Amino acid sequence: MGVALRDIIADYKTPVTWEALSGIAAIDANNALYQFLTIIRQPDGTPLMDRQGRVTSHLSGILFRIANFMEKGIKPVFVFDGKPTELKQATIDERRKLRDTAGIKWKEAVERGDEAEAYKQARSSTRVDATIIATSKELLGLMGIPFVQAPGEGEAQASYMVVKGDARYVVSQDYDTLLFGAPMLVRNLTVSGKRKIRGRQITVSPERIVLADTLAGLKLTREQLIEIGILVGTDFNPGVEGVGAKTGLKIVQKGEFAAKLAEKQPDFDPSPVMDMFLHPPVTDDYSLAAGHPDAEGIRKMLCDGYDFSPERVDKAMEGFTVKAGQKTLESWF
Repeated sequence: MGVALRDIIADYKTPVTWEALSGIAAIDANNALYQFLTIIRQPDGTPLMDRQGRVTSHLSGILFRIANFMEKGIKPVFVFDGKPTELKQATIDERRKLRDTAGIKWKEAVERGDEAEAYKQARSSTRVDATIIATSKELLGLMGIPFVQAPGEGEAQASYMVVKGDARYVVSQDYDTLLFGAPMLVRNLTVSGKRKIRGRQITVSPERIVLADTLAGLKLTREQLIEIGILVGTDFNPGVEGVGAKTGLKIVQKGEFAAKLAEKQPDFDPSPVMDMFLHPPVTDDYSLAAGHPDAEGIRKMLCDGYDFSPERVDKAMEGFTVKAGQKTLESWF
């Protein structure tokens, strides 16, 4: 998921302490939910579920990550995807096929007792559906955490909010936010500081990427960075076969972007993709006003409704209810 720019972005990632991240953070909600659903699983890949078999991994992720954020002075605002553009349909269709295939392989691995393969395939079969989104919004509302419904890409809306100065940075694992113009992207804001990659558990720390510094270091304009993304492939186009980020950088720096596309993809017009990153649909119709956490409502939803442990829920709530104080979260925001 996301545009593969890591190889040319790596030198511009800087470690950042949790203490330096205080302020309003625009969280790419769908990206965060995907992380929760992917990571919070049993050893055989089975997601966290209640007694009725309903997936609850995302609810657990929201509860504990927000508690962690607020204890550290981070004020989260979740930004949800809206209707996808037609440019993204091919990507959506391809991802659906991959998830369906992975789901079949997961069941097969579970049946033969191959736990490692089952876990791998289960992660690949992860999907964020309407129920996941609806229950996530319900819990955020009970927690008093503001969320924004984007008209299109959540990453674009989150980036716009940072450009406007309504938020300090975007939280996402994907680099697409840089193409959408996010002045600052922060990655690896996990509760545990751990992440499983290719079957190995590694320690990760928060990292910050400043768009202006990245462009200056690469001697690129933002439009040229988008050109590299187009060559590599984005959610809105398949990219040029055999062209990775480093090769794409060389092509763009030499001024050969148009020539390479004309040679390899003569029928492809990059203009709509460029316009999607430069002028995506966004809205000013949102509020960052927060409310007081409804502790009883949270307990009722999670403990009575989804079989969460009351002790764990109460412990998580200690962090954000103390931050919220006796009135509302509004003054804190």
